[in-house]
Amino acid sequence: MDALNGGEAAAFDALYFRYRDWVARLAQRFCGNENDALDVVQETFLYLHRKFPGFKLTARLTTFLYPVVKHLALAIRRKRGRMGEDLGVLEVVPAPQSDSGEEGLEDLRMIVSVVPEIHREVLLMRYVDDMSLEEIATTLSIPLGTVKSRIHNALRMLAEDERTRRFFQ
Repeated sequence: MDALNGGEAAAFDALYFRYRDWVARLAQRFCGNENDALDVVQETFLYLHRKFPGFKLTARLTTFLYPVVKHLALAIRRKRGRMGEDLGVLEVVPAPQSDSGEEGLEDLRMIVSVVPEIHREVLLMRYVDDMSLEEIATTLSIPLGTVKSRIHNALRMLAEDERTRRFFQ
């Protein structure tokens, strides 16, 4: 951040290459469309670039970028919906790397679809984006207790649902 504030262009390149995949996965999850997600990646880094010089980061960069990516992605989905192109795409969640291949991805999509959106977001932030509870609270501007209860409720819903119970045994 100091190098960027000092005007070093190479520092922004390093920042971009460090966070672009994370931004792309998050954008894909909100957009449900790879092309729209790539647009969000570009807009996110343009937004970040405009913050320099003088940008002061008070949390992890992912905590700062999460709401930016979410806002941009949802704006694209709203625009697509107004144009009659939004088909209610289920959020895309990157599959964990495993031998189960496509079956594992379908299981993960099915699991996530069981949880209401308000709980799903914190669940994905915690277990897919690997954000701490405090980072989630800061990012969403909600109390830490609310984050904890949403995660607890989401896990309880998953454990009680017949379609996902087997993952909790």
